[in-house]
Amino acid sequence: MITVEGINKTFGDNHVLHDITTTFEKGKVNLIIGQSGQGKSVLTKCVVGLHDPDTGSVIYNGRNFTEMDRKEKVSVRKEIGMLFQGSALFDSMTVEDNVMFPLTMFTNMTKKEKLDRVNFCLDRVNLNETNALFPAECSGGMQKRIAIARAISMKPKYLFCDEPNSGLDPKTAIIIDNLIREITYEYDITTVVITHDMNSVIEIGDTILFIHNGRNWWEGDRTSIIKTDNPEILDFVYASDFMKEIRASMRASRS
Repeated sequence: MITVEGINKTFGDNHVLHDITTTFEKGKVNLIIGQSGQGKSVLTKCVVGLHDPDTGSVIYNGRNFTEMDRKEKVSVRKEIGMLFQGSALFDSMTVEDNVMFPLTMFTNMTKKEKLDRVNFCLDRVNLNETNALFPAECSGGMQKRIAIARAISMKPKYLFCDEPNSGLDPKTAIIIDNLIREITYEYDITTVVITHDMNSVIEIGDTILFIHNGRNWWEGDRTSIIKTDNPEILDFVYASDFMKEIRASMRASRS
């Protein structure tokens, strides 16, 4: 579990985050949603330590991350897996070497132990026997799954995903969503996902934090977000004419 308490963050005269307080629950897929430029990425960077908040605390399972020294923070970061928006694979490395990279950097595992872990992770994302391929030889969906395999290679307690479905077709996006959910439940991970994909919101949103103007504007789950009358949520969820028609139909069927 990750608890965020009263986070404020400014850049010069730009007050990006205003007193954000929330909880990302263990064993659940916790989504952060909102329009572009509302503070989602800044909040996430504060949570993982890439930005220092001006005020407030980030607490990992009772450990105050914001008050730790550098060595203590490095220890916590080893418990964090990251799935970047563009996958961030190394083009010059094979699939095997990409997944092995964190193990080489942060562990004292033997070559065999690392290879066994790589093979386990690739098998978990249904990419066994792809070790010798290079990222350029893999589809966008495969690259996302390779990135997930790398993110879980260190057996993380916390998994952060930045727009995991960006650039994917709808069918492949569903596969990635299901994989993130399965891994979260299977390994009891605290998973935090930044997304604009409403399919993800409806399919895997165990908890949902909606940020508007840098504030915690609304919290709920995939069921309550459909029923809410919060105007800013409605503008976000039902932005297209097609989605507005769906909402009108749903409301008509309930009346």
